[in-house]
Amino acid sequence: MKKIRSGYIAIVGRPNVGKSTLLNRLIGEKISIVSRKAQTTRHRITGILTKDDAQFVFVDTPGFQTKFSNALNRAMNRGVTTTLNDVDVVLFVIEAGRFDAKDRAVMKLLPPDRPAILVVNKTDQLKDRSALLPFLASVAAEHDFTAVVPVSAAKGKQTDELLGEARKHLPNEGLMFPEDELTDKSERFLASEYIREKLFRLLGDELPYATTVEIEKFEVEGDLRRIFAAIVVDREGHKAIVIGKGGELLKRIASEARQDMERLFDGKVYLEVWVKVKSGWTDDERLLKSLGYE
Repeated sequence: MKKIRSGYIAIVGRPNVGKSTLLNRLIGEKISIVSRKAQTTRHRITGILTKDDAQFVFVDTPGFQTKFSNALNRAMNRGVTTTLNDVDVVLFVIEAGRFDAKDRAVMKLLPPDRPAILVVNKTDQLKDRSALLPFLASVAAEHDFTAVVPVSAAKGKQTDELLGEARKHLPNEGLMFPEDELTDKSERFLASEYIREKLFRLLGDELPYATTVEIEKFEVEGDLRRIFAAIVVDREGHKAIVIGKGGELLKRIASEARQDMERLFDGKVYLEVWVKVKSGWTDDERLLKSLGYE
C-alpha cells in the first residue's frame, strides 16, 4: 500500500493563462472564480484534492502584473512572491504557442530550491499541432524544470499526468487537512468571490477592475444562508452602471451569484446586494486591508 504524501503546490503564471480554470479542474469543484478578463483572481485561493495516495494543497495566485502599479496590484504581486517561498512544488503555467516577456518576468521569480513543473495550458487551442514539441523544447531550455506537462484545463486533458508529476515532490507523510475539505477559505469569502466573478463577466472591460465586494452580514439558519453584500466602486459614476437601467444589471448579478452559491453550499441562499462608493480604494493600503487584501 502506498503511503499518503501531501504538500503545498503553487499555481503561478502571467494573467489569463488559465490558472484558476486549472485549479477548478484539478479539484473538481469551482473554488476559484474565472472570467475571460485578465486578473480576475485577486487573492491566494487554496484548493484541496485528496486521493488514496496523496493530498494536493493547491494555491492559486493572481496573475503577476507588470503593466500597472497601484496598491492593489502591488498587494497581488506580493501574494505571488510570498506564495512561492511558502510551497513545496511550483506549477508554472504558460499558454501553448505563446511565451513572452510577461512569462519570463514570472519565471525569474521561481525559487531555485523548489521543484518547478512547466505546465503548458490551452493545447486544445493550438492550431498547428506540429509546433507543440519545438515550443515545449524551447521554453524548457530556459529553466531547470523537473517536468514538462502539456494540458488542457478546459477539457481536462493530461491533468492526471500532471498530478502524477506533482506527487513525486510532495514532502509530507499523512493528511494536512480533513479528507472532505475542498478549501481553507470561508463560505463568506467564497460568497464575495462569486459576486465579483459576475462583475467581471457582466460589466465592460475596464469597470470590473475598479470594483470589489464586501460581505456586511452572513447568517446561517439551518440550510438557509442570509447574505448581505455591498459592491464597492471607485466613483459615483460607476454606481449607475453597475445598477443598470431599472436595476436590471444588479438583479442579474445577484441572481447568477445566488445560483452559484446554492450549488456550492448545497442549500438555499437569500442574497441582498447593493452598491456603494469608496473613492480611491484601489490605491489605499489601509482601505485594501480592511477589504481583505493581503
